[in-house]
This record gives sequence, structure tokens and C-alpha cells, in this order.
Amino acid sequence: MAATDPQVTLYRLQACPFCERVVRKLDEYDIEYRSRFVEPMHSKRNAVKRVSGKRTVPAIVDENTGVTMSESANIVSYLEGTYGEGAEPEAQAEAQ
Repeated sequence: MAATDPQVTLYRLQACPFCERVVRKLDEYDIEYRSRFVEPMHSKRNAVKRVSGKRTVPAIVDENTGVTMSESANIVSYLEGTYGEGAEPEAQAEAQ
């Protein structure tokens, strides 16, 4: 991975409202990320299962912090705590 590649990967589906919730938060904090669109059929989402242990989306991998998680509410809370205004200064520095 090149140094300029985004350090955050979002596993998502087209037109998924839960995925879009995470996208809005990533955009709000100007976080560069790579989208990986996954198979619509739940049983075929092996790429997501390999990284998060589940086949649900959205799922996020943040190479900045070593965090991998799923569930949109959890991801949004994580992004707010790590990259938002209330984030710990050292977490923000690591992420940049």
C-alpha cells in the first residue's frame, strides 16, 4: 500500500442506508477512505467475513488505529470519538 492510499476501508453495499450513514460521517470529518462494494447476497460476502468476522455491512478497517468493526451505530460512535471534535488529541494526531 502506497503512503498516499487511504488508511480507512469501508465495506458497503450500493443504496444501503446504514452504509450511507457511515459515508456521511466519513465525509463530515474529511476522512479519506476506500470503498469496497460487496456481494448483495449475504452468504457470499466472504471478503467482509475475512476482515471483520461477520458478513454484515457496513464494516470498517482503520489502519491508522488498527480498529476493525461493523454495525453503523458503532462505526459512527468510533469515528466521532476518534476523528471528531471531542476526540482525544493524540488519536487525532495518529490519524493524520
